[in-house]
Amino acid sequence: MTWQDYYSKTSGRPPRATLLDALDRFAAPGIAIDLGCGDGRDAIELLRRSWSVLGVDSEPAAIARLKARPDLPPDARLETTVARFEEVDWPVADLVNASFSLFFTAPDAFPALWRKLFESIRTGGRFAGQLLGERDSWARRGNIVYFERAGLDRLLAGFIVEMLEIEEEDSVTPRGEAKHWHLYHLVLRKP
Repeated sequence: MTWQDYYSKTSGRPPRATLLDALDRFAAPGIAIDLGCGDGRDAIELLRRSWSVLGVDSEPAAIARLKARPDLPPDARLETTVARFEEVDWPVADLVNASFSLFFTAPDAFPALWRKLFESIRTGGRFAGQLLGERDSWARRGNIVYFERAGLDRLLAGFIVEMLEIEEEDSVTPRGEAKHWHLYHLVLRKP
């Protein structure tokens, strides 16, 4: 299955609950970085709420689909870049959103990426997204970032945890693969 097939199968899905939770905690819109923006599932909601958005994705097809969406607001303050997260210098932001994307970072590059992410969030700003737990079936691949609970707690130590929901279930991915999910759904505030 290609990324185009994936985007077609997931087209029209609503924004992630972690993003909505984070947005509801802000008094006013600001600047958001959407890491792994895909075809705009979360970016469109940010733009609809008058946020300025930098969408980052390593797939050119994702950015092309985002820019071609019929529900893209006409006055959208959207910038995009095609690159891996580790290669992007993004501005200081009020929100960094990474829905189902950070765990695809190379494990040896993740610590530096997490530091960059933390440092780029303004005081009072937030992170919203997901990380994988050690029982996730992808954790056995070797090229996926995942965390045992103690490691997750150490990772989050610089933030105030506003949401931490643990999900563990068996399902089928949009690509048709059987999968065991072990996810941490997160909304974090920088003090």
